Amino acid sequence: MLDDDEQLQPSDAAIRHLVRRLLAEPDRWALFLDIDGTLIDLAVTPDAIQVPLSLTANLSAVSSRLGGALALVTGRSLAYADELFSPARFPIAGLHGAELRAVDGGTTVARATPAFSELKHRLVKETAWMEGVLIEDKGAAIAAHYRLAPALDTALEKIMRDFAEKAGPDWTLQPGKMVFEVRPSRASKGDAVASFLEQAPFSGRLPIAVGDDLTDESMFALANARGGQSIRVGSLSHATCALARASSPSAIRTALATVAAGEPAASGVAAAR
Repeated sequence: MLDDDEQLQPSDAAIRHLVRRLLAEPDRWALFLDIDGTLIDLAVTPDAIQVPLSLTANLSAVSSRLGGALALVTGRSLAYADELFSPARFPIAGLHGAELRAVDGGTTVARATPAFSELKHRLVKETAWMEGVLIEDKGAAIAAHYRLAPALDTALEKIMRDFAEKAGPDWTLQPGKMVFEVRPSRASKGDAVASFLEQAPFSGRLPIAVGDDLTDESMFALANARGGQSIRVGSLSHATCALARASSPSAIRTALATVAAGEPAASGVAAAR
């Protein structure tokens, strides 16, 4: 495991190795990608993110090269993720695995209970005084972003922890990058990757999990346990079980473009030690 004070430098050799795997043995690998902070640069607010024009086309091309064994695994809702990459429709695990659309189009959608919906309304009122805190209603989950109010992290965490306790055992508190989220407790990103690996065309392949946050650690661990690869994107703000590091979402997009085009890779991923 990498500690948060370890310094890893991006390595040309490591990114070339990653891309060579996907180009040389496309039938051997399955690719699982987080969205925010991994494929797309983080923004000040969740709705301010921008999807680069070429990204959807490159994802579609990589998916085709891998025989469809590419899935998005995100904290966003399934519906929101679809909007980001329309008109493409990839296999997706949303809300950290609580929602899932399989390759055959079958979906599992999480829904808020009436009690949880009432609690969400109360949370909005309770945090109204917190200037800079943004509440994101995800349906069966709710997130409180404090990127614009970092000094309120302790007070906000207490409120969100109390909210999770009131919501009951079907929900859990999930910390992340400048965010506290209460999400369904029955699933994780690791569970979602495991579910995909039981389905064609993912079954029988080695997983490559790519993410940038605490919420991605469960899929890193799953990928490692299955003999695959795990890649942590961006600077290390916490300990991680990822086996390699990519410098930025831009590096991941470059790698995807390289695989889509079938060309040698550029720099951006560092092997973990």
